[in-house]
Amino acid sequence: MTRTLQPVPREAVSRSGKPLQGYVNTPGDKSVSHRALVLGALAHGQTRITGLLESGDVLATLEAVSRLGADVERRGEGVYIVQGVGGTFAAAAATLDFGNSGTGARLMMGAIAGARGQARLVGDDSLSSRPMGRVTTPLARMGAQCRATDSRLPVDITPAPLTGIDYRLPVASAQVKSAILLAALGASGETIVREDIATRDHTETMLKLFGAKITVEPDGEGRIIRLNGPQTLTACQIGVPGDPSSAAFAAVAALITPGSEVTLTGVMTNPSRTGLYKVLERMGANITVTPAGEAAGEPVADFGLRFGALTAIDLEPEIAPSLIDEYPVLAIACAFAKGTSRLRGLAELRTKESDRLAATHALLIANGVDARIEGDDLMIEGGTVRGGGHVRSLGDHRIAMSALVLGLAARDAVTVDDISMIATSYPAFIADMTALGAMIKVHP
Repeated sequence: MTRTLQPVPREAVSRSGKPLQGYVNTPGDKSVSHRALVLGALAHGQTRITGLLESGDVLATLEAVSRLGADVERRGEGVYIVQGVGGTFAAAAATLDFGNSGTGARLMMGAIAGARGQARLVGDDSLSSRPMGRVTTPLARMGAQCRATDSRLPVDITPAPLTGIDYRLPVASAQVKSAILLAALGASGETIVREDIATRDHTETMLKLFGAKITVEPDGEGRIIRLNGPQTLTACQIGVPGDPSSAAFAAVAALITPGSEVTLTGVMTNPSRTGLYKVLERMGANITVTPAGEAAGEPVADFGLRFGALTAIDLEPEIAPSLIDEYPVLAIACAFAKGTSRLRGLAELRTKESDRLAATHALLIANGVDARIEGDDLMIEGGTVRGGGHVRSLGDHRIAMSALVLGLAARDAVTVDDISMIATSYPAFIADMTALGAMIKVHP
């Protein structure tokens, strides 16, 4: 088995200073970037992608599709040409290292199974501890040959004929849904995916751009997705929209740092991804949204954010799928809000790059915030934040970035033990924040 090379740890310190002012050109969306590479690799013909997020996670997916036979050429910053395989990956066995990327690994499981590929999927220690049975179980029902130990990486996939299934997702997961739909492209018959709670629908949207025949219908709070296989995708052009999850850090920093006024350009406003901004508005945040067209079939807008008082919130668990990646930075906003906030139903956070619920709680406690976990809920007493803490990022990019955001408005500076993993999702984070005036110092 190959092993992921771990980046050299780098410590960073953030502290309060002048107001944040200026513009951020929002980096390409990570979820859309993964899907553009995977679908471009599966398609017949040449796909042109612009605005691709060149982060560690996305580049791991790029390397994976290349090793399976797709020809990928970089033409400039964020610009890639993908010559697809026309529906069938190379038969030769390949070891694919996804580093810390759960999205890449799970999507590619479905793609490999549906395209008759053969591969061993591996990852770093963090990814290897995360559950993969939620993907291998439905794929096995379709006929895929997937071998794993204790439902975790490494996972070995060998070619096998697939048959469509009718599957209800046991947990709300866009990654699982997407893996099934990608496998369904190479399966015989109809595949139906039923979700009780609607999750992000980037895969369904992009499949249509690549010419797939797929139907989506509402079903209460969820959706029913149908796809008849086999189908061959047709190459197209994809412009990747800005990532609302990455934009969230500058957004919250602007809202909690006195005197700040920041504009975030080109942010994707797919309703399944804008839960954080809706919650912040409910907390009294000053946010203006100016529509700015479409990219990759997704609506985009420019967001204006201005400092102002926030009030605590008692947040219902049903909203979780639309801000599942943003809970740590939302917790930072709650720490500065007036009153007691309760973020409910956060069990899924325990299966992220870290136990993200425990890590968020530890981040807050280390910086003098009165916070506690009750079951799967996080309680936060908001107000003035002391700061001064030394935060362990635990290999989790969102914990690292959230801690640095807290330091920008806390009384005392905040130290993060390692920020090297931020490059997995937002390589330009430090540069973008310091360009706004953020006081962040990185120590080699």
